[in-house]
Amino acid sequence: MTEVASVESTDAPGKKLNLTWALVLISMAQLMVVLDASIANIALPYIGEDLNISSANLTWIVTGYALSFGGLLLLGGRLGDLYGRRKVFMIGLSVFAIASLLGGLAQSEGLLLASRGLQGLGAALASPAALALITTTFPAGPARNRAFAVYAAMSGAGAAVGLILGGWLTGTNSFLGLVDIDGWRMTFLINVPIGLIAAALAPRFLNESESHPGQLDVPGAITGTLGLLGLVYGFSRAGQAAHGWDDPWTIASLAAGVVLLAAFAFIESRVKHPLLPVRVFANRTRATSFLVMMVVPAAMFSMFYFLSLFIQLVMGYSPLHAGFAFLPFSFGIVIGAAVSSNLVNRIDARFIAGTGTLMAAAALVGFSQLSVPDSASGVLEAMQGGALGDSVNYWTEIFPFIVLMSIGMGAVFVPLTLTAVHHLRSEDSGIGSGVLNTMQQVGGALGLAILSTVALSAASDKKSELAGAFTQQGLPTEQVGQLAYLGSFTDGATAAFLVGAALISIGSLATWLFLNVKHQELATDGPEDVPVHVG
Repeated sequence: MTEVASVESTDAPGKKLNLTWALVLISMAQLMVVLDASIANIALPYIGEDLNISSANLTWIVTGYALSFGGLLLLGGRLGDLYGRRKVFMIGLSVFAIASLLGGLAQSEGLLLASRGLQGLGAALASPAALALITTTFPAGPARNRAFAVYAAMSGAGAAVGLILGGWLTGTNSFLGLVDIDGWRMTFLINVPIGLIAAALAPRFLNESESHPGQLDVPGAITGTLGLLGLVYGFSRAGQAAHGWDDPWTIASLAAGVVLLAAFAFIESRVKHPLLPVRVFANRTRATSFLVMMVVPAAMFSMFYFLSLFIQLVMGYSPLHAGFAFLPFSFGIVIGAAVSSNLVNRIDARFIAGTGTLMAAAALVGFSQLSVPDSASGVLEAMQGGALGDSVNYWTEIFPFIVLMSIGMGAVFVPLTLTAVHHLRSEDSGIGSGVLNTMQQVGGALGLAILSTVALSAASDKKSELAGAFTQQGLPTEQVGQLAYLGSFTDGATAAFLVGAALISIGSLATWLFLNVKHQELATDGPEDVPVHVG
């Protein structure tokens, strides 16, 4: 955490803002927004049973949040630029808290799914504003670098914290021992006081930015938002076994997304006040940062998905035990971010982020070496003795690579977050933050869709082979399906890990080749077209 310090406020002459509390506020909001993407995962079976939601529709509790969050990020970032980032930050947190209350009290599938979409809207308003507020609140140099390190740690650790918190809350049956309530509802209700308190404290600890009302590009907002929604929906649907890439709705959604984004690009090149100024991408280092920050989370989010399933389904861990299995990731990314924030003052971002990507790729290669009995007799023997993955040692085969991956991610997120928004014009910092967040969300959806397809394809032959062998042994049809799925899952997951390593390697190559900014430059402010002299 950055040391206690203060800066002069633009809101009132002589008013001092405490940087430590400003960072606590921003980090708390960002952690809440990020962990909500995973906190409900472990509670899904309980939600489905309580509200009588089918397994097919249950996935929309997760996908609905990702859809609205990823699809509305550009609009949220631009609204912050135009109407004031602190104001939009507060509105986003309030919307998020109200949506969480509706979700926690929902008595029907429709209300719960609607609340998740509304949560995504709140997150899309709050998240880019939070990142932009760091840029405008903290002075360039060590203070801002440390702030970005904490922000990056919250963003990266959020998924792991969400799994742990979701597992613990799902097992509770009361609120502070006072009111009896289903545990899954607490995964939503816990956001209500956090969001409202953070929104209420924002005027005390955060400056407001200059507003530019009346300059919203409405045609661009419509085509850009709907285009992103189409892509995120298509990618999410493609990654589901029940649909896939050849599903008509998947194809139609992706095609519509591409057409709408093409229209968006055409509009942006001709309007006076574009939603997404082309100049944001004009800098090669910034464009590289955006690209790598799309590719790297694509592999990281997929790692969480496949490894969490492996730990629970194959190794037999309980939901809470599985959540704690990822606890080292939270510590590792904080350590990686802290070290990187200090190194970025002395070493060029290319070397830090490039090393981090190589560490992450190596970790995924390590995960790809996981193996369990894969013959019909071996699967049956292992299942009779306990879990299929009893032969897998967490401490030697999983823990080292979780730590390696987490430290690598910390080394990637800090310098690339800095380079992605560095030297942006003041009026573009919100949309720059929105682009960065959008790249992460769309990258995550795309990565999960691609790697899910890889996993399904890699596991299909083994699944058919095992199903045939189990059928010949006279096992019941339902048991045949379950055992064949378990026995083939590791083949699919390890293939996905290898492809994920290849994706990160592509990002690593781009980092080493094109990320060209000196560490001295990261200690300066001002847009890139203003001459800056560095020592």
